[in-house]
Amino acid sequence: MLTAKRECAFKLSDDDFSFICQFVYDTTGIVLNEKKREMLYRRFTRIIRDRKLASFADYCQLLRKNTEQETDYFINAITTNLTSFFRENHHFDFLLLEELPRLIKSNSKTKRLRVWSCASSTGEEPYSIAITIMEKMKSLLTSWDIKILATDIDSNVLSKAKKGIYDLKKIENVTLKYKNTYFHRGLGENSAKVRVDKSLQSLLTFKQLNLLHEWPMKGKFDVIFCRNVIIYFDKETQQELFSRYLEALNPGGILILGHSENLGAYLNQFEHIGRTIYRKKSHCAPLSVLPL
Repeated sequence: MLTAKRECAFKLSDDDFSFICQFVYDTTGIVLNEKKREMLYRRFTRIIRDRKLASFADYCQLLRKNTEQETDYFINAITTNLTSFFRENHHFDFLLLEELPRLIKSNSKTKRLRVWSCASSTGEEPYSIAITIMEKMKSLLTSWDIKILATDIDSNVLSKAKKGIYDLKKIENVTLKYKNTYFHRGLGENSAKVRVDKSLQSLLTFKQLNLLHEWPMKGKFDVIFCRNVIIYFDKETQQELFSRYLEALNPGGILILGHSENLGAYLNQFEHIGRTIYRKKSHCAPLSVLPL
């Protein structure tokens, strides 16, 4: 009897599912469909229990009444945070062997380098960027202004990223040289954990940011990592974001996407220079002529 009542209480009606999908889209730009119904059910069942509510309908009502208060909690529940150190390693190889040497020459007068990891999750990507920069530019740190901005919509993962503490298994596939140089193993009860070196943290600034909202950054970037993010948005939102990334890049700056992502109508504004690596052209066509 208790099981039957529990199943009834947590039934996800079509109306509630539609409302939650629309709320996700309006809040984050992420598109959910019927294929994501089971995933959404699992994640929001946990919220309903945490909030001590009786049903999905009750939670939908809570979202309607307390939208602002619930938004962060809601976003943290539905976002996906699959990441690892040096994921899609060819991007970091390109940065180390091709792009950083070019930037050391091209930015020699300003001695300024700006990189943005726009979906930093728990920090593995921006720390991998920091390691790559340290490997190539360690001798220039005192004379150059080098900053990596790491943003994410999820406040929980950002909190973990700032701490820079990971399970030892997270660095299993990191090269021995990088392990020995940039990670410090804990002692005693923390022996199964590692902490990133403070030199990496000194390059990083973590900020919560919803990509659909205003971007507070005033300066332009030399490199933007936007990997495995665009796929969650509809075509119109993707093209809007590409327009904003184009504006945020310095001439000749590079945009790095995930393995299954492409620029769509904005391809003619970039030069394809590597596997999902695109360089902003020095002279771009007016944005207004680009179709959405």
